[in-house]
Amino acid sequence: MATGKQAIKRRIRSVEATKKITQAMELIATSKLKRQKEKMEQNREYAHVMKNMVSKILSTSYVDEVIWMKKREDTRPLTIIFTSDLGLCAGYNSNMLRFFKLKVNPKHPVLLIGLKGYSWLKNRNFNLLSELMKSDDLSFQEVSTVVNRALEMFESEEITSINVLFTHFVNSVSFEPEMIRLLPVEEDFAKTEEAYVETIFEPSGADILNYLIPMYVRSVTYSCWLETKTSEQASRRMAMENATDNAEEIIDKLVLQYNQSRQAAITQEISEIVAGADAL
Repeated sequence: MATGKQAIKRRIRSVEATKKITQAMELIATSKLKRQKEKMEQNREYAHVMKNMVSKILSTSYVDEVIWMKKREDTRPLTIIFTSDLGLCAGYNSNMLRFFKLKVNPKHPVLLIGLKGYSWLKNRNFNLLSELMKSDDLSFQEVSTVVNRALEMFESEEITSINVLFTHFVNSVSFEPEMIRLLPVEEDFAKTEEAYVETIFEPSGADILNYLIPMYVRSVTYSCWLETKTSEQASRRMAMENATDNAEEIIDKLVLQYNQSRQAAITQEISEIVAGADAL
């Protein structure tokens, strides 16, 4: 019985140590989530202005001369996908990769940002063009490097479209995988609720768009990365919070089990003492 009690005490100490780790990781994830949300919200204004600018110019320009809007059969789409570098974020990566598998043909080219998806894609023989690339603490320039490669491939007609697959951040407890098309830009993109204003551009609207649309694509991709990282930290915070709650439940059960074992040992000792006294 004593051996059993000691084993339970060791288990309690082990779970308590794990609980301290998950609590610390929850606090870290909460802090990172707050910072990522601030960065995401600060970037939204720039992305919104960029989209409106492209939309206004599109609505008043001839799009036939815009290379980023050329219609072609979409036989070789390229997908940019974001995954995390670290685990312990619940189903964040598995949900993303499951969604990716449903949406993307293994023969089509893929540019990956994030370490967790690299082995998964390699083992399933996807057409992975990029090498290992971390997704944490990326700058706009680092994201643009990946986008520039995709733009060059689109311009040289190596690919027929550019898509980005990311995790859309709804709120701190809700986020879901989503895929959007960046190129070619659709003509209905020019639809806007603002009043139409006839504008004369110098140089032409097409020339401006040929320069501006790549900037827009970089901006949108960076915004997608910010949403993805915010979703990752929110998922990790939830996972660590649940792990901490589970640890507390296990500790409560083990303490109850220890007390029952201790009470049983005391009862047995009393019974033995009484039996010995009766024998005398």
